[in-house]
Amino acid sequence: MKRIALSGLLLLAAVTTYSQSFTLGIKTGLNLATLKGNAGDESNRLGYQAGGWARIGGAGFYVQPEVYVGSKGGEFGSIRQNGTTYQGDGKVNFTTLDIPLLIGKKFGFDKLNFRLMSGPMISFVLNQSSKENYAVATDFDNYKNQTISLQSGAGVDLGNLSVDLRYEKGLDNIDKSGQYDQKQNLWHLSLGYKIF
Repeated sequence: MKRIALSGLLLLAAVTTYSQSFTLGIKTGLNLATLKGNAGDESNRLGYQAGGWARIGGAGFYVQPEVYVGSKGGEFGSIRQNGTTYQGDGKVNFTTLDIPLLIGKKFGFDKLNFRLMSGPMISFVLNQSSKENYAVATDFDNYKNQTISLQSGAGVDLGNLSVDLRYEKGLDNIDKSGQYDQKQNLWHLSLGYKIF
């Protein structure tokens, strides 16, 4: 983790030193989240995101650090424990502070371009809640306070507007109990506005 953070800071410093452009903006959007794993039958959960971003770069390449608050989680039907399936339903909700560091390439002009991006993200859980009604004890409220993910996607800039579609893949198990192997996966669709 320290190596990733140090590498990201060095890359950001290098790009800032030699950059030809700097853009700052705000964003908001929706996400479709799933807790993938061995807990049981998962279904998607609709959430939100809102925050800010910066884009630093030149010669068509850029680094884009972001900070935003988002909601994620998952919903479950039947669950499996120790080879037995239990009927019922459960919901897990997280409010997180997400900090991605994306590296990208853009094609086109300053006010009209197409972008590709990818990079690591760290999420800090700000709030967590869960509800369930199974006939067996569960650990749906025993999740880690931070997780690491990888985001990849594409975007379009049209004037001061910026639209992104990304996929976020969880890289680590977020269940502290070890009873389930769960990873948070999301689709993000966001609309950004360049302040300058």
